[in-house]
Amino acid sequence: MRNIKTIPLKSHKEIIEIAKKVIQNESQAISNLSSLLDTHFSEAITAIYKSPGRLIITGIGKSAIIANKIVATLNSTGQPSMFMHAADAIHGDLGMIQSEDIVLCISKSGNTPEIKVLVPLIKNLGNQLIGMTSNKDSFLAEHADYVFHAYVEKEACPNNLAPTTSTTAQLVLGDALSVALLEMRSFTSSDFAKYHPGGSLGKKLYLRVEDLLHSEKPQVSLNASLQEVIIEISSKRLGATVVVESNEIFGLITDGDLRRMLEKGSEIRGVLARDIMSEKPKCISKDALAAEALSQMESNYITQLIVEDKGRYMGVIHLHDILKEGIL
Repeated sequence: MRNIKTIPLKSHKEIIEIAKKVIQNESQAISNLSSLLDTHFSEAITAIYKSPGRLIITGIGKSAIIANKIVATLNSTGQPSMFMHAADAIHGDLGMIQSEDIVLCISKSGNTPEIKVLVPLIKNLGNQLIGMTSNKDSFLAEHADYVFHAYVEKEACPNNLAPTTSTTAQLVLGDALSVALLEMRSFTSSDFAKYHPGGSLGKKLYLRVEDLLHSEKPQVSLNASLQEVIIEISSKRLGATVVVESNEIFGLITDGDLRRMLEKGSEIRGVLARDIMSEKPKCISKDALAAEALSQMESNYITQLIVEDKGRYMGVIHLHDILKEGIL
């Protein structure tokens, strides 16, 4: 069991005030970062962009965790990157660095023992070195080819010890690095989809209407009887049928159209599909994104869309088909 000091509990107001101070401290530090950017940043970005190699990011402690996150962001936006723990690097992992790679080393102090051992080794390999540090007079800053000044006046921790504000600053600079490279590559949503094929995010970016079409297409002719219309809607279970002649779309009949007709008490004998169909129904191209189909359904308060290819009837996509894929 942990030894728990018997101290008075903080009030709700006091806890909220503590949280506010942390947020204010960190937001002020982040705001100050923009004034610390210089040509070292732009030159390093250009060097990474032009390099045929990867960006190797290293650090120790909490900086290593931040390095891992930056690597994940870079890889997802088209910049080949790899994490290398500073302690492991001097015990064999240094071999992962290739001649054309650039190394980014993250350290608040820039003077930890591991950094002092690692930096000369990287320089001896002939790789370009970027240092991200709060201390511009540190060993890391002195030996780096480019320096990202991640200065923070103090940590959010009341003892000024626990890495809080400093790691936030490192994370923000990593995001600035990633976005700068992303924009230099004119990285688009289509490019993003290539690296995010899984999950709802990937599906929003690559899943197309054609991928969700049913094998059976509900359809009746203009002169189909009411009985034929009902049977088609019921058998295909999509809540609607399309009125088609020679594969050309003329209208749509939903189960709601049938209910409204019956509620009016209209004479139903002799009623044909052409008499109750909605003309000029909402359509979408088979090549459109499924997310676009969802947006169109939501804006028009409907649950299905007719899918067409250059005016030719291809099928029907239903709201449930989209939601089943996790696209929201």
